[in-house]
Amino acid sequence: MNLQEEVSAECPYCGEIITLLVDCSESKQQYIEDCEVCCRPMNVSVIIDHEGWPQVQLSHEND
Repeated sequence: MNLQEEVSAECPYCGEIITLLVDCSESKQQYIEDCEVCCRPMNVSVIIDHEGWPQVQLSHEND
């Protein structure tokens, strides 16, 4: 398992599939990142599962 993994997810604003580079060294994370397509800020929630794989959820910034 790498310390960073590329994850594809759907932007909650424009619906486009985007790629995020996730730091797998932290088991739980939450941060704001701009969509690479529409540039709107998304809330990114990451949980690393027991096997070390990232589970990513994207939502509107103010949700």
